[in-house]
Amino acid sequence: MGCNAEIVIRNIRAFVTAPAGINLVVVKVETSEPELFGYGCATFTWRHKAVVTAVEEYLNPLFQGRNVHNIEEIWQSMMGSSYWRNGPVLNNAMSGVDEALWDIKGKLARMPLYQLLGGKCREGIAVYRHADGDSWGEVSKCIHRYLEEGYRYIRCHMGLYGGNQGNRQPIVKPENAPAGAYYSPRLYMRSVVDLLDRVRAEFGWDLEVMHDVHERLSPVDALALAKEVEPFRLFFLEDSLRPDQGEYLKYLRQQTSVPLAIGELFTHPLEWRTIIQNQWVDFIRVHLSDIGGITPAIRLAHFADAYQVRTAWHGPGDLSPIGMAAQMHLDLSLPNFGIQEFSGFTEAEREVFPGCPEVRNGYAYLNDAPGIGTDFDEKAARKYPAVDSMDFSWLFSRLPDGTPVRP
Repeated sequence: MGCNAEIVIRNIRAFVTAPAGINLVVVKVETSEPELFGYGCATFTWRHKAVVTAVEEYLNPLFQGRNVHNIEEIWQSMMGSSYWRNGPVLNNAMSGVDEALWDIKGKLARMPLYQLLGGKCREGIAVYRHADGDSWGEVSKCIHRYLEEGYRYIRCHMGLYGGNQGNRQPIVKPENAPAGAYYSPRLYMRSVVDLLDRVRAEFGWDLEVMHDVHERLSPVDALALAKEVEPFRLFFLEDSLRPDQGEYLKYLRQQTSVPLAIGELFTHPLEWRTIIQNQWVDFIRVHLSDIGGITPAIRLAHFADAYQVRTAWHGPGDLSPIGMAAQMHLDLSLPNFGIQEFSGFTEAEREVFPGCPEVRNGYAYLNDAPGIGTDFDEKAARKYPAVDSMDFSWLFSRLPDGTPVRP
């Protein structure tokens, strides 16, 4: 079938499934061509119901009848369809449609997505894993396991994200203090230094190490931590500041040599434009569905390449295997690929999402199926319905006096 053939969107649906206990949102774009459809990731796990509503009640009726070939035109129209824009709910809804349209385009071309993006720049995708635990013994055991599996890049943490890294020193709270994940920034900073010192002492200097602050420090404390971890030669220090504190990154760049990564909370181009143009960061770490999908990610990656900034797309457990595969197609094709975060797939996820990327000896590999290549088994997905009770506690961080900390 020629590229000019009129194939249009017939219906847009959203599914929620939780094969690993985390709500994942998948969008299906059905077309006027029998048996031609595409899948995309729209996972905003903390507001999955809002995303489903945005997809089915708003985008579906607005975009039925649009030509599936015109991905850019559809993306621009979706962005303006609610007048107000660039929030995570609409961006994720758009991402589901956008990725599904790229999936369809690959199927029509009978090519994997990376071929449509210019072909391969590399044969395998270097990935990193998370070594977590409540004690050094647990973290060390986790690192040993990943090294035995062939991973060479590992992010190291103890305890709560941005918390006290396994340190059992109690937090003294005021009377009638509300519930929350309490932590002391200064205690956290000291414990990070202790953690990294243990990592280097036991595993040496060949291991590439990352650490994620999760935006839980003030700018002055973020600068102090960056200076304190310099001797450990991190691959990068991640998200040391909030999205609205980007202008402070210039001070970290001026006063430390630590490679800086940021971006998992970004939803708007203005959050990354200045920091990339000024080369205040080394890695851009956006979550593809939170910025609207593959189409804006291509623009962002090429923009970053002009300023020697590499990609390190966000790859947590609340990213569907379809979303992970979409990111990896970009990883294969982009000249400025840096590293890919990878949280692994459970057997249940592999059941629901046939064709998941495979990881061997620290590298991820995609299949060469047309489109994104990771499918969605709608029948299997029904075995793992959405969960209504999720653990929100880590999102409610508080300083010792009870002040909420906003990532």
